[in-house]
Amino acid sequence: MCLVKPTLIVMVKEPRPGRVKTRLGRDIGLVPAAWWFRHQTRTLLRRLKSPRWSLVLAVSPDVEGQMSRVWPADLTRWPQGQGDLGERMGRLMRRAGGRVCVTGADIPGIQQRHIAEAFKTLDAHDAVFGPSFDGGYWLVGLKRADPLPAGLFADVRWSTSNALADSVASLPGKRIGFVEQLNDVDEVQDLP
Repeated sequence: MCLVKPTLIVMVKEPRPGRVKTRLGRDIGLVPAAWWFRHQTRTLLRRLKSPRWSLVLAVSPDVEGQMSRVWPADLTRWPQGQGDLGERMGRLMRRAGGRVCVTGADIPGIQQRHIAEAFKTLDAHDAVFGPSFDGGYWLVGLKRADPLPAGLFADVRWSTSNALADSVASLPGKRIGFVEQLNDVDEVQDLP
């Protein structure tokens, strides 16, 4: 059992039309898509607050996101920084250092029990993934993120049906665990 509180990082973007959920925006409009993301994220953050882990927002854009009044003021905010998704997640995980999970804010089905299960899975595994139905994943976690495993997220084809398989392949020799498959929202048919 780990005595240090694990870290849950939720990646968020400032919910401006044209900046968030653009594929969803093609179907329902950019303003409704940004509105959906803003309210989905607020609901999710309230639901995921727990004394069992530290909850950190990874914000984008870096400066505007850290100063935003959209997100709860009591939550720690870290800038996502530059780079592709893997570079940003890796940097955030390394900053957290110990047991850490990263998730997005566009997964309506996440409950505290899913996060608790992911951290529990790390008791017997080096990494954990929460698969999504599109071949990607809604959560990734590491038992120890400092130092990061060499090659983590190398050659991952992001936003494709290969993202999960590529990410798992970037961790050769590591014990990988999986938690429940959940749906993320990219397009109108993904909405609950």
